[in-house]
Amino acid sequence: MAYRFTEEDAVFMARALRVAETETFSPHPNPRVGCVLVNNGKVVGEGWHVAAGGPHAEVHALTQAGDAAQGATAYVTLEPCSHHGRTPPCADALIQAGVARVIVAMQDPNPKVAGSGIKKLKKAGVDVGVGLMQAEAEALNRGFISRMTTGRPFVRCKLAMSVDGRTAMSDGESKWITGEAARKDVQRWRARSDAVLTSLATVDADDPSLTVREEQLGEKVRRQPVRVVLDSHLHIHPQTTVLREQGKTWIFACHGAEGKQAILTAAGGEVITIDETDGHLDLAAVLDELGRREINEVLVEAGSILNGALLQAQLIDEIVLYMAPHLMGNNARGLFTLSGLAKMQDRVELTMLDVRAVGKDWRFVLKPIYKKKR
Repeated sequence: MAYRFTEEDAVFMARALRVAETETFSPHPNPRVGCVLVNNGKVVGEGWHVAAGGPHAEVHALTQAGDAAQGATAYVTLEPCSHHGRTPPCADALIQAGVARVIVAMQDPNPKVAGSGIKKLKKAGVDVGVGLMQAEAEALNRGFISRMTTGRPFVRCKLAMSVDGRTAMSDGESKWITGEAARKDVQRWRARSDAVLTSLATVDADDPSLTVREEQLGEKVRRQPVRVVLDSHLHIHPQTTVLREQGKTWIFACHGAEGKQAILTAAGGEVITIDETDGHLDLAAVLDELGRREINEVLVEAGSILNGALLQAQLIDEIVLYMAPHLMGNNARGLFTLSGLAKMQDRVELTMLDVRAVGKDWRFVLKPIYKKKR
């Protein structure tokens, strides 16, 4: 029999979802989680998972609630953990606090949990309901879910274009297509990502930092995403900006390209060699390795060649596209380099997930529809 949720349950679960989003940065490699404790219709405690290794959302909420947790209802956006990791099980903490009821938005896809937390709560006599606002909870942790179920991170491609679909002038000049508001918005996408991925071509053309910038984000930077550069034959210059910025830089190269590895390691990078396909890096293998390194979300900031290769390999999960109100002409560069699209039936279709104005520009969030998933 399906669990009967009340209108009050929906109100407090919506609050738990908002609480989970409090932290701009993800608690890499853990999921974003929010918890709200309610007793007699009043919120007595709430919390979110701030950082891996620190207290989970449930513990923060229980600490705030104190004795008021006895007999309360806990609204949690993700199933409470049941295993000993870097912190004790949250299911045990809820039981010991005397919580009478737990409403869970979604079951944890982590095989170490996968329903065991729910079972432990029920076995202890706690009333448990699962599935309230599940879609919203899943949207919070697309990267974590992807890594737990496929072994690969969630891949989001960020693009900026003119109204006529151009991303750079013919000589590569691209600063700035969009306005200041859109550029600040990009900082939030970087902040929630575990890694920013680009190509050697983009590094050579723009010498980007690929960092989260405090002055644009509007808050203190707690951690930088890993910078990932695809460089098949290790032609990257040791003095490039991505190697000198704070944080990690991983350089993916083909086997046999280890000659400059010592120089690049001394410059601050880590060289990772993987298999190649037709003389190029195997992009699926790159994502597999990022998954093994506990990367949940990847933000791609690259040119049309890598964007097109990822799209044709069906490795892009979401596209964030900023459109600026100007024209750049026929000779300017496009969004994706896509081969083999001869007829309308060959086109790549997209589902519009969101559209909104960001300053003077427009932001579209799109999901590719792949005809035959590889």
